Amino acid sequence: MNPGTQADKVSSQAHPDSQGITTLAGLANLADFSLREQLTCDPDASPEGEDWQPRQVFSGHYVPVKPTPIESPVYVAHSSALFAELGLDDSLAQTPEFTRVFSGDLSQVPEPMLSTGWATGYSLSIFGTEYIQQCPFQTGNGYGDGRALSVLELVSGERRWELQLKGAGPTPYCRGGDGRAVLRSSVREFLAQELMHALGVPTSRSFSLFASQTETVNRPWYIEGSHSEDPDTLVANPVAITTRVAPSFLRVGQLELFSRRARTQAHPQAMAELEQITRHIIAREYGDEIDSDSALEEQVLALATAFRGRLTSLVSHWIRVGFCQGNFNSDNCAVGGFTLDYGPFGFNELFDPYFQPWTGGGRHFSFFFQPQAAEKNFHTFCDALKPLLTESDARLRLAEVRNGFEDKMQQSLKAMWAAKLGLAEFDGELLNELLRLMMETEVDYTRLFRLLSELPSEPESLIPSFYGKPSEAMLGQWGNWLTQWRRHWDANIGDKQRSAQMKGVNPKYSWREWLVVPAYQRAEQGDYSRIHALQALFAQPYQEQSDEVSEVYDRLRPPQFFHAGGVSHYSCSS
Repeated sequence: MNPGTQADKVSSQAHPDSQGITTLAGLANLADFSLREQLTCDPDASPEGEDWQPRQVFSGHYVPVKPTPIESPVYVAHSSALFAELGLDDSLAQTPEFTRVFSGDLSQVPEPMLSTGWATGYSLSIFGTEYIQQCPFQTGNGYGDGRALSVLELVSGERRWELQLKGAGPTPYCRGGDGRAVLRSSVREFLAQELMHALGVPTSRSFSLFASQTETVNRPWYIEGSHSEDPDTLVANPVAITTRVAPSFLRVGQLELFSRRARTQAHPQAMAELEQITRHIIAREYGDEIDSDSALEEQVLALATAFRGRLTSLVSHWIRVGFCQGNFNSDNCAVGGFTLDYGPFGFNELFDPYFQPWTGGGRHFSFFFQPQAAEKNFHTFCDALKPLLTESDARLRLAEVRNGFEDKMQQSLKAMWAAKLGLAEFDGELLNELLRLMMETEVDYTRLFRLLSELPSEPESLIPSFYGKPSEAMLGQWGNWLTQWRRHWDANIGDKQRSAQMKGVNPKYSWREWLVVPAYQRAEQGDYSRIHALQALFAQPYQEQSDEVSEVYDRLRPPQFFHAGGVSHYSCSS
C-alpha cells in the first residue's frame, strides 16, 4: 500500500523538547504500588514470579509474574505529550536502562521498583451473558491478563498512573498462548490511544513502543489485496511491547469475577475479596467523588451512579468521533469509564450505522449498537455489586440506578448530536432525516460533519464527502435538509462562533485504516517514519494543519481498500 510519499515528510515533532526526569532512577522515585499493597496476592503464586504456565487461580486479586523480555529490542516511539504530563524528559525514552525495562527486563530495576509485574484475573460477559468456555478449565478460574503485565504504579502531579506492558510474555492466564503481541497490533494501539486522547475521548494512554529486531511469532493474517473474510495465510510477525498507561486497569470483568466467587462462596475469603476490590476501585478511580468515610452501602450506590455517568458519556464520545470498539465485553470495559483494549477497533469512514470491523463481533457490537452493549456491561457491573448490599432499600436504590441507564444514555446522545450539529437543542426529526441522507448518499462520516462545520448553504459544498456522484434529486433533498437545519439555529449565536464550536467537536482528521497499514508495514522493515508522522497528525485532529498534510490525510477511502482483508475488516489484531 502506498498512500503517497508525502506522508513521510510530515513533521514528527508534535511537542517541543521537554525538561524533566532523565533517568530510570528518577522515574523509580515516583513509584507507589497501591494495588499490591492493598489487595490480596494469589496464595498459590510463585514468590519469584516464575509463573508462566496456564493454571487455575482460585483466589487473590493478582499474580506476581516476571515479564519475558523481547529479543534485541529497538526503540520505535514514545508519547512526548504523556511524558510531559508525567514530568519526564523525552531523552529518557531512548536510554539503555529505559529500553531494558520497557522491553520487558525487570532484572536490574532501581528501588523501589519491583522485579516482578502482576497479572489479574477477571470474568467474561458477552452482551450481558457470562461465559466460561474461553477458560481452558471450563471453570472461569483461568481467564485474565494473558499477555498484559502491569509493572509500575507511579504518582505524578497528584495523579496516580499504572504502567502496563502488553506483549510481555505468558502469564497463568495466557490459555496456552505465547503472551506476545505483534508489531502490527502494537502500532495500532499505540497510535489510537493518543489520537483518542487528542479527540477528547477518555482513554488509556500510550507511553512507549519497542520492537524486537530478531524475534517473531506466527499469526494468521491476510494476503496483500485479499478480500477474504478470514485470514488466508500465516505470517511471521515481529513481536513488540507497547506500554500503556491509565489510572488503573480495573475492569467490570474483575468485579464480576469476585462477585461470582462471593455469591457461590467459592472460598472462605470470597466476600472479603469482593469488598476489598470494590473499595480499591473507589479509591483508585472515584476518590475525588465518593466519601470513603461513608457507609459501604452508600459508597457502592455512589459508585454505580458515578460509573453510569462516565460510561454514558464515553459511548457518546465514541459515536461523536466515529469510533467502534468492536468487542465491548465486560473484560474490555474499564470501571474508570474510559476506552480500554484497542484490539479489533475501527473508525467509521463510509457511514454505516452497523459498522463492525471485527469479523467475529456481530451486529450487537456494531457502531450504533454500542449504547446497548454499554448498558449490558453496566447491568453486569450493578449485579456484581449486589452481594455488598444487605438492606432491601439499598438494593432498590441500586435497581433504580441500573434501570436508569437507558434514559441517561439517551440524554447524553442527544446532547452530543446537538453539539455536532451546532444546535442549542436536540431535534430528532432533523437528525433522522440527516442519517437517512447519509446512508442513501454514501458519505464519509468525518468529512461530512467537518464540512457542515463550515455552515454551508448549498448542497454542492458537501460533495467532497460523498463517495459517489449524487443525483440532482438527491442534491435537492440535501438542500431541503440544509434549509431545515438553518431554521433550528440559535439566533443569539453568530456564524463564526457556531462554526468554531462545531469544529471543536467534529475533527478534521480521523483514523483511516488504509493510511495506518503502511505505517506498520514499514515498521516491520525497520522504518518508523510513518508512525512518527501519524503521531504528529493525530496530536492535532481538530486543526486544519498544512495543505501538504491535508493532501495526504484528508481523503476519501480509495476503492481498492473497500472489502480488503486487514483494512476494512480483520479477524483479530493480535
